[in-house]
Amino acid sequence: MQGFADETYIDVSSGNGGAGCVSFRREKYVPKGGPDGGDGGRGGDVIFSVKNNTKTLLHLKQKRHFRAENGHPGQGRKKHGKNGIDVIIDVPPGTLIKDPETGRVLKDLTGEDQWVFLKGGIGGKGNTNFVTSRHQAPRYAQPGMAGQECRVHLELNLIADVGLVGFPNAGKSSLLSAMTNANPKIADYPFTTKIPNLGMLKYYDKDIVFADIPGIIEGASDGAGLGLKFLKHIYRTRMLLFLIDLGDPEYLTAFEKLKLELSQYAPELMNRPRLVVGSKIDLFEGDDNIRELARVNPDETVMGISNFTRKGLEEMIRYVAGHVLEEGCET
Repeated sequence: MQGFADETYIDVSSGNGGAGCVSFRREKYVPKGGPDGGDGGRGGDVIFSVKNNTKTLLHLKQKRHFRAENGHPGQGRKKHGKNGIDVIIDVPPGTLIKDPETGRVLKDLTGEDQWVFLKGGIGGKGNTNFVTSRHQAPRYAQPGMAGQECRVHLELNLIADVGLVGFPNAGKSSLLSAMTNANPKIADYPFTTKIPNLGMLKYYDKDIVFADIPGIIEGASDGAGLGLKFLKHIYRTRMLLFLIDLGDPEYLTAFEKLKLELSQYAPELMNRPRLVVGSKIDLFEGDDNIRELARVNPDETVMGISNFTRKGLEEMIRYVAGHVLEEGCET
């Protein structure tokens, strides 16, 4: 992924309706030739279309104005004007459309394919529509109705089955790469991951989507570090996988610190199924550290893995699959 954007503001406008036509046909014995003005066409709509192969809002930062086509005016011989062409805005799954002033969610596009946000203006009626027994040659028609326009705030919350949570350099990107088809940038320094990465694991005939959330630091729920910018992506995951770096001198307290940041951001996250995973068991006397990590967290399921040797990976994957693929598991 060359770039990532999870929020932006855009200006959108639906099309104006086309004007009705004032026209008279030329026909003998018909007063004024007889009215035959057609109606104007409807203005184009503003439509949001959810595309599964779109993962970012970056393209909407590069083009911020979207306007549907106006309806065409009516013509003589009762010809209706063409409807305006809709403007279709592609967005990724999990996009929220918000009021930029109040922050109120206008629409959550999760589970939607398309949504008509702004309807185009109705076309005006031609003079044919205004004939009466006492007024057989009307010389007026309706103008088209104006379209609508506004600014909206788009915000993306990634949709994944499992959220990988951990401090910087805990090995989340390496784990994602080892399990799935994702190819995140990996290096041995903090904050390698600057954007969320998604990876898909094929488990028999089912797909499990993992999200590598950029490293959390203490105070993230108050905006420290990457802070709230990426914590929001954890919210839609069905299960949380807490990855603990066994080489961290403070690895025994890492889980409690991570839980604290998440609970301060959204307390309901603590009700999600979760798994504590110690990484890098091929180093740092890993087996001993795993036993110690399990001892200080007696109410949690604790496992150890090595992304390098793949030790413990299959057992962890079976455990995760048993929870996220379980019938009736809800967010």
